Amino acid sequence: MLDDYEPLIPNEVTDYYLQRVGFECEDVRLKRLLSLAAQKFVSDIAADAYQHARIRANATGGRSRANQPSGPASARDKTKTTLMMEDLSSALSEYGITSRKPEFYI
Repeated sequence: MLDDYEPLIPNEVTDYYLQRVGFECEDVRLKRLLSLAAQKFVSDIAADAYQHARIRANATGGRSRANQPSGPASARDKTKTTLMMEDLSSALSEYGITSRKPEFYI
């Protein structure tokens, strides 16, 4: 099935990173399988970061939204979610990856 499947991560990008770590393989299907695994990993992290952002938004904005009038504008505001670095850091920490801002950004 991987012969016809084209992952979102281009083959050239996968080849570049596999070459950097010293992995040599001519089987395109195996490279596509690794691309698919990387795609799934990034997708899981993004979904977890989104969930953290939704939890954060509901925790901080839940009380203030109750006093706002209902209508199309307020419905649009409820669906708008902004991902922040804290959300991404929380999601990455679940996978054992530590992320922090460089000293000059603090």
